[in-house]
Amino acid sequence: MLNLSGKVAVVTGASRGIGEASARALDGCGAQVVLSGRTVSDLERVAADLTNTPLVIPCDLSESGAGTHLAGSVLDQVGGIDVLVNNAGIPMRRLPEKLTEEEIDLVFAVNVRSLLTLSIGLAPSMKERGGGSIINVSSVAGVRGPGARVAYAGTKGAVDAMTRALASDWGPDGVRVNSIAPGLIATAIWEESRNTVPGLIEDMEGQIALKRWGYGDDIADVVVFFASDASRYVTGETLVVDGGLARVTASAQPQVLPELLE
Repeated sequence: MLNLSGKVAVVTGASRGIGEASARALDGCGAQVVLSGRTVSDLERVAADLTNTPLVIPCDLSESGAGTHLAGSVLDQVGGIDVLVNNAGIPMRRLPEKLTEEEIDLVFAVNVRSLLTLSIGLAPSMKERGGGSIINVSSVAGVRGPGARVAYAGTKGAVDAMTRALASDWGPDGVRVNSIAPGLIATAIWEESRNTVPGLIEDMEGQIALKRWGYGDDIADVVVFFASDASRYVTGETLVVDGGLARVTASAQPQVLPELLE
């Protein structure tokens, strides 16, 4: 097990899914975890299982100025941080001609703007502590360009580009910036789809080289790697963690997908 004792880590979108799994994994390696998200009760549920003085700071990152405000709240309460996991994000499944400006603004506000402003707000504290690690959760959507995902894929492509640019800007100060591009991860949303769209799960699973969906822990283990000194000479990278979906097997759209577009 990698050792993160004495480290302070902030995880956004920490109330479920990849964020929850990442918070638990970081805590298990000894880090103090600051959990952020919109639903206080869910954050407190996760925090109750953590052992290293977890802290809950609720925040709705869709709001203007939220990233900057969250950074200030974190620094006020813990003084400084070593690890930032920018996991908060919202999906957007819509055909291009059906997208509204409000929907485009929303997905970019959460997936891009808040990630950048929160990183800008917390990076100085990492520099003061001699360095740190920023881990951005991207998506294979930014690699594959899937249908009916133009807004979402655009945000994730932006995340990967910002990852490389910030790695260049902050590398001299010891701040590493990397991103993780998950593939199909079994979440509550996808489990609901299993019941509403017959054959969806099996059809999409057939596109994965390892022939299984991923789980939150599959991504959380990579988060811990990037948070630790095991990745001390890695920055500006986007690591695809998808079981071989994007680059090994054919990326044809499943036949059942149109049923999800409305």
